[in-house]
Amino acid sequence: MIQKGFAKGFPIMVGYIPIAITYGVLAKQAGMSLTELTLMSVFVFAGASQFMAANMIAVGAGALEIIVATFVLNFRHFVMSFSFMNRLRGLELKWKLPMSMGLTDETFAVTAMYPKKASMKHGVYFYGAIILTAYLSWVIGSFLGGIIGEIIPERLSQSMGIALYAMFIGLLMPSVKKNKQVALIAVLAMLINAICVQLGMSTGWAIVLGTLLGGLSGIYFLKGEQA
Repeated sequence: MIQKGFAKGFPIMVGYIPIAITYGVLAKQAGMSLTELTLMSVFVFAGASQFMAANMIAVGAGALEIIVATFVLNFRHFVMSFSFMNRLRGLELKWKLPMSMGLTDETFAVTAMYPKKASMKHGVYFYGAIILTAYLSWVIGSFLGGIIGEIIPERLSQSMGIALYAMFIGLLMPSVKKNKQVALIAVLAMLINAICVQLGMSTGWAIVLGTLLGGLSGIYFLKGEQA
């Protein structure tokens, strides 16, 4: 089961390492030490939130602003964890806690493809191997990115900042293709952020307010949509 889990998690590893390296470079550029950016991957393990946090650190946002913004961005993980734990109802809590903490969009999608493994003997090892493969690749990639960020020319590391915007656009586009209303919500969130900055609000709280109000507007714009 462990070997099969590692095999299924290998494509995630291949995708995670270059993105994690990019995060490490950008975090180093934002002023984080190699230890800090690596420990963020160890304890947070959430790519989009870590990119956002690195960007907010770079613009001088406060700790509370970063915590609130990343909490809102990661709120979907509660839903994923509920769904995943529903499949593993027979497991002890000592297994559920670390596995729920290791869920990401990618590991959730892959584990969801093999629901029957939950009822098999040692099925938990299958899921655990997938999550561990993704986790270790992300942490190691972040560490390597931090090292690279110390030795590559500053101009080159700054150019990698486009990865932050490319990643969020990549996350947004599939939803926009399914529902054009999502694009309207995204534009509204950007406008709120821009207006808040123009009114003198700090960049960190402008991001938080834009995220919250933009997300809440979905209650109106997506009313009646099927989940």
